[in-house]
Amino acid sequence: MHILVTGGAGYIGSVTAHRLIQAGHRVTVLDTLEKGHRAAVPAQAHFVHGDFGHRPTVDALLPGINAVMHFAAYTEAGESMHKPAKYFRNNSSNALNLLEAMLDHGIHKFVFSSTAALFGNPERLPILEEDRLQPSNAYGESKLIVERMLQWFNSIHGLRYACLRYFNAAGATAERGEDHDPETHLIPILLQVAQGTREKFSIFGCDYPTPDGTCVRDYIHIDDLASAHLLALEALSQRTRLVYNLGNGTGFSVRQVIDVARRVTGHPIPVKEEARRPGDPAHLVASSQKIRQELGWEPKYPDLQQIVQSAWDWRQQNPKGYTKDSG
Repeated sequence: MHILVTGGAGYIGSVTAHRLIQAGHRVTVLDTLEKGHRAAVPAQAHFVHGDFGHRPTVDALLPGINAVMHFAAYTEAGESMHKPAKYFRNNSSNALNLLEAMLDHGIHKFVFSSTAALFGNPERLPILEEDRLQPSNAYGESKLIVERMLQWFNSIHGLRYACLRYFNAAGATAERGEDHDPETHLIPILLQVAQGTREKFSIFGCDYPTPDGTCVRDYIHIDDLASAHLLALEALSQRTRLVYNLGNGTGFSVRQVIDVARRVTGHPIPVKEEARRPGDPAHLVASSQKIRQELGWEPKYPDLQQIVQSAWDWRQQNPKGYTKDSG
């Protein structure tokens, strides 16, 4: 198949684009490079520098496309609580633009990069797909709006779709890793401290109702995320609607992740305790039994130390991240 990958220059999108090519698919990547990196795009992919919210750009790309994998989005929960309009415009409204264009061009397969932020403060752990959706930040709400649109487009237009609700994506492959500017994600920030490019690590909130007072999250390796996308795409040939949580089912607190990063890097990683950030739930841990049972998905890298080690290995090989960007 010929797959359009929006956000394919980003952290997860670039790894998935690479896996699609390995599986024999043709790939076109659409990315603004606002957050992504040209150097992360697989050499075998056709790259288009553009915005999925710009209808003429999308219309020009869709002829000959068989399916769309949609990764492009703003993803910072904290920022979304200060700039909600930015998130609703890009993540929700622009997604509608993409879906309308797809239907106009007769494309009926869509794999959506969703989020665990849909669940807000969960009512039970681990979280199941059918649990109540109650986002505690505008980022999660912007993704939930898209999931609701997809339900209607499925029932009215026959759009086949998969919503993959990620928990905390982490780790790296040999070729691709996490490189944001500014960096806001926990593991790469810890590694920056270990590298000496950041003075200390800040813990935002030490008074949560968790065993050590810090937030608990479920970490999943990006290569395992990519494999789930390929399985979901294949399954859409037989099924019309898929909704899956993607995590390892094991939660780790911020302090536990710090301890693992210290072991992996051999660096003391000094920390500073700070106030909570708005919109951060205390616990987010997934049950991924549904995708395991229905699609046979099995994480290859379930151990947190493996995940952190892979990220550290990539950072050691690429101390300045992606340095060959040409835009």
